[in-house]
Amino acid sequence: MGIQNILFILVFAFAVVLFTKNVRKVIRNIRLGMPLDRTDRKAERWKLMLKVALGQSKMVVRPIPAILHLFVYVGFVIINIEILEIIIDGFFGTHRVFAPLLGSFYNFLIGSFEVLALLVLVGVVAFFARRNFIYIKRFRQKDLDGWPKSDANIILITEVFLMSAFLVMNSTDAILQTRMVEHYSQAGWFPISNLLVPAFSHLSTEALIMIERGTWWFHILGILAFLNYLVYSKHFHIILAFPNVWYANLEAKGRIRNMPEVANEVKRMMDPSAVVPEPEGAVKFGARDVHDLSWKSLLDAYTCTECGRCTSECPANITGKLLSPRLVMMKTRDRLEEVGRNIDKNKGQFVPDGKSLLHDYISPEELWACTTCNACVQACPVNIDPLSIIIDLRRQLVMEESAPPPALASMFSNMENNGAPWQYGQADRLKWTEE
Repeated sequence: MGIQNILFILVFAFAVVLFTKNVRKVIRNIRLGMPLDRTDRKAERWKLMLKVALGQSKMVVRPIPAILHLFVYVGFVIINIEILEIIIDGFFGTHRVFAPLLGSFYNFLIGSFEVLALLVLVGVVAFFARRNFIYIKRFRQKDLDGWPKSDANIILITEVFLMSAFLVMNSTDAILQTRMVEHYSQAGWFPISNLLVPAFSHLSTEALIMIERGTWWFHILGILAFLNYLVYSKHFHIILAFPNVWYANLEAKGRIRNMPEVANEVKRMMDPSAVVPEPEGAVKFGARDVHDLSWKSLLDAYTCTECGRCTSECPANITGKLLSPRLVMMKTRDRLEEVGRNIDKNKGQFVPDGKSLLHDYISPEELWACTTCNACVQACPVNIDPLSIIIDLRRQLVMEESAPPPALASMFSNMENNGAPWQYGQADRLKWTEE
């Protein structure tokens, strides 16, 4: 085992430990949310996850980005299967360790990886152009100003470099194989990187080895850096999309989750003899901060891809109102991250900081613009539910802060006094028929 192998093992171990540490923080943050049982109908959940998360069935509504995303998704995931071989080679100093085991199938695999690498390059370049040069409204809204736009571009540029390094590595590897250089055994089929051979064939063997080793290190270090960057990026959805879809709400979209405390109180009023559980401690209605949301809503926030399909379908946003479902998810994640940092700073305990998700991050004006039509939920490619957060925050405004909009306050008053939303009593309801 040489110095390079030892160095590789140390770097790999550091990257895995750092990733594990950061993922554990994310899991802790999600668990700050309120309990919610989403373990029913397991067979249906597995089927939905395979269809939506793996099969990307909701992406095809917009065919062009769906095809481009398929290039990037399939290509990047499958190409990274080769990472297993790179890791083994890095540990033991071998070269293409799977080649003797897989025989001619190995050549097919490497050739397929190269074709997919080219498709990934096509996809990410197209996405970069769509985000930066082509006017697409959902990518030009203020939601994405600053870091969100930079984050997307960083990932796209990184993928270009990673795929380019992969192809250059294979190109120089192929030349070294033809020169019968020690350690570079004959293995692999290189349909794409062979096109780059003329650019490197005039170089000396020593220079080729330096380029091959340099791109090998760049590729694997880039993958490990990318892995750790995911936790801080919207691209964490690459991992979280699967559990998020599995735990999605399977009820009809128009059905709003009841609050048990209210439901039990109604049962007592309707039937004084009904046996219903008494609330434990002070009852809290709705959500003021991220602690009051369900853990699934917090998982939604981390899973958000910031693609903006929800906002582009939102009738309130289309008509110029302040509401953006995408921004609701982004603000929820920002607040959750702030709470997480607070816990880290104070040795595992959250110290009140005078802020809350409601008012400090999301305004009542945004919440009351929502029509609860579920267009955002339907549009999301990974079954995120911004409406649940909006409804929980609205419940806080109405039931805890007594701050509904004037129109709703008038309706509530009429319901209480007249038994109907209108300003006249029950005895006058049929007067319109007299004419």
